[in-house]
Amino acid sequence: MGEVRKLHKKLRQIENLEIKPFLTPEENVKISKKEELRVRLAELLLQLSAPQQTQGIVGDDKEKMKRQARDGLDRVLSQTPATKVPKGATQEVTRQAETPGDKTHSPAGTQPATEGPEEDTQFKTLKATWEKSGFRLRSLEGHSDIITCVIAVDNLVVSGSRDTTVKVWHVPTATEQRNLGGHSGGVTCLFAPPTEYCRRLARFLSLSDTERFVLSGSEDCYVKIWVLSTGCCVKSIYTFNAVSALTFIPEGEGHIVTGSDGGKVEVWSWESMERCQSVKEHEDSVTTLQCQGPLLFSGSADGAVSVWEVFCSDPSPLQHLHHWSSSVTGCGSQRDSAFGRLALSPRGDRVFLADGKASLKILNWRTGCVSRLANHSNIAGVTDCVSQTTGILIASCFDLATGDSTLNLFSLPQCKYLVSLTCQESPRILCFAMWLTASGGHRWVTGGRALMVWEQLPSNSKKRGDVTVRRDSHLDAPPVESDRDTEDGEESDDDSEEDYMTQDAPGTEGEHSSSWLRCILQ
Repeated sequence: MGEVRKLHKKLRQIENLEIKPFLTPEENVKISKKEELRVRLAELLLQLSAPQQTQGIVGDDKEKMKRQARDGLDRVLSQTPATKVPKGATQEVTRQAETPGDKTHSPAGTQPATEGPEEDTQFKTLKATWEKSGFRLRSLEGHSDIITCVIAVDNLVVSGSRDTTVKVWHVPTATEQRNLGGHSGGVTCLFAPPTEYCRRLARFLSLSDTERFVLSGSEDCYVKIWVLSTGCCVKSIYTFNAVSALTFIPEGEGHIVTGSDGGKVEVWSWESMERCQSVKEHEDSVTTLQCQGPLLFSGSADGAVSVWEVFCSDPSPLQHLHHWSSSVTGCGSQRDSAFGRLALSPRGDRVFLADGKASLKILNWRTGCVSRLANHSNIAGVTDCVSQTTGILIASCFDLATGDSTLNLFSLPQCKYLVSLTCQESPRILCFAMWLTASGGHRWVTGGRALMVWEQLPSNSKKRGDVTVRRDSHLDAPPVESDRDTEDGEESDDDSEEDYMTQDAPGTEGEHSSSWLRCILQ
């Protein structure tokens, strides 16, 4: 299995290279070897599982290679002994805080050991419903570079891209409605303030009470506030640092919170637009900021997670509660950490973490206990995004061996696997947004190299969906307690091989590239 792990690592590194905004001739040569490496991986997997079936694999038969790679992976997994579960996570001494949400007694805040018949019936019904679901896919074309962030506002989708633009799309017609050009650097993050706070700003600007606003953060160190109906920029906030994450605190007068590529968390008054707090909490880029009630969660490219309590009546609205380093979360601390990223989604005592590996981490932010939820059947998976909607946890997964992109669905709060949704030739998903339509159907938007709308078809629809619904039995296992994710160790024996990543790019271009990779994978 040593060469298989080495091929996994090289393919992972090539995928990271492809996200970089600038490539050297040597890096382009390495990328050109991707399909060759995938074919070799398929051959090895078949040799390990059934040597007699290795005949007839050809490099130009892409679909056959993908199918045989999947079959080979299944055979290897079925013949491989189960991985030993590490001991419990090291706990750090921190002040405990009481908040509403899920109250569980398991160490990492996972589901109870037993379920009643009612819960089991509800899960089976939900699973059966999703197994029969259909989705129509539509492409939104207009960006000239990677889409780094997406949000939904009513029937509109707002997307930000490395091409420095913010675009507004009308979803029912899949057309571009506005092109918001004003940033001089790539757009890294977006947020739509709640209606109440939009109304306050609209009155101050003598606009309609129904006006909506959108915030955008960029590598040019600016946060811009846009009028959604006209595309006009009504306010620019210079932050002195490249903005890598953005959110809004809907408490009191309201506050904008930004994260920088240098690890700062800063708070800005919604009324005065003045900075009222700045804390250098993280050692690396702040890649994600998420609010949950009176709490704020920040995640960094180094794998650390911080928890803050919000006191909007104080001059400094954020009070620090916990800081869990990468040694606790199991995220980050990899040799190619310059390309590290962390996305998070909080729920009660739990924080779901995606750090570019095959599994989701579940951190109990009170205790520091961590469990691992399988999001791919082997170490060739990459998890970039995680989010929640109406009792469903959704995580993206990109298969390095086949190039397929998948959305995996889990029921909440149990974290039990439901189904996987995939589309042939779908590119890697780097960001997504989701919401429910007036009829209760799901509508999602995914971004990366392509911007796609996923619209759920009615249950009685006779239209054929564009998405394949399947189940991967390897994901049925419940979360397991873990101190450190063993995925890093499974790939760490490749030191003698050529490193496909450029570690020390000369000049400012290398700094720009690594900053981008930290900023865009939120």
